Amino acid sequence: MHLLDKALFYVFAGVAVISAVLVVTRRNAVHSAIFLITALLATAGIFLQLQAEFLFIVQVILYAGGIMVLFVFVIMLVNLDVALRQVQFNRQKWVAGIVVLALAAQLGLVIWTAGRIPGAGPGPNAAASPAPAPQLQPNAEMVARSLFGPYVLPLEIASVLLLVAMIGAVVMAKRKV
Repeated sequence: MHLLDKALFYVFAGVAVISAVLVVTRRNAVHSAIFLITALLATAGIFLQLQAEFLFIVQVILYAGGIMVLFVFVIMLVNLDVALRQVQFNRQKWVAGIVVLALAAQLGLVIWTAGRIPGAGPGPNAAASPAPAPQLQPNAEMVARSLFGPYVLPLEIASVLLLVAMIGAVVMAKRKV
């Protein structure tokens, strides 16, 4: 792994972790949704760096695009003033802090002992070099071959069913308006 690859991974991972923390700590639901989109896009960047193009596209189009639009619509339609006036559960901060400290201690223990296990990391017992990874076939091409090869009929049936459901939803919505 090159230095640029490591740097990009740490940038994407850092953005994802910081955004995930901001999702659960922001009081404004719209800000939380924006940070969730940022975390999903950072995860998509990690997928792209790992040469998982199909997962990258699915992450961007399906999650960061479709699902987050749905979340934002729900946030806009729900009456948030009522939720803000309700009693908040702030008594659990100490329990959350203890759980965070316990998990941090476990993570620290794992990192500390990983260097002491033979072959697990740098040190006198570490292996000389890792075995070369086998050449992988293109990810998106393999998915396309399986979808449009033996599974083309079920794929087309599913697409027709989704089209019928979408047309039915539009017709039912037009009747109620």
